[in-house]
Amino acid sequence: MSIKVLFVCLGNICRSPMAEAVFQQMVNDAGLADQIKVDSAGTGSWHVGETAHRGTRRVLAQHGIQYNGRARQVSAADMTDPDTWIITMDGENLRDLEERYGRHPRTARLLDYAANTQERSVPDPYYTGNFAYVYQLVSAGCRGLLAAIREENDL
Repeated sequence: MSIKVLFVCLGNICRSPMAEAVFQQMVNDAGLADQIKVDSAGTGSWHVGETAHRGTRRVLAQHGIQYNGRARQVSAADMTDPDTWIITMDGENLRDLEERYGRHPRTARLLDYAANTQERSVPDPYYTGNFAYVYQLVSAGCRGLLAAIREENDL
């Protein structure tokens, strides 16, 4: 059994690569790397091929997490597997995906899984520079998401 999780934001250089890296670390720490595959993509194509934003790389490094991925855009192939968990950073990302590809059975916002926050959208640090706050939100959402996946799949 292989579970797939795809994190999606606008350009795939700030929030979704951060979520991918944080979640991958949690998956590795739980000994589930052979059962859960993690990826990220953006709804837009502006940054395809670029490394993650320096602010994302910096905050990940501060927490001992490495990330070497490159930005890519969501494709129709990403949206065809009904078992892939499509996790967006905000409602706009979710709407963009639904408008482009239709409804997917496993699409949710990351913060739908976060405990102890009133936030429902992960704010884009590309504009605010608040990568530390985004890291806190992403970590909370990833913890809840991993718990939900583990519970559903008896892991």
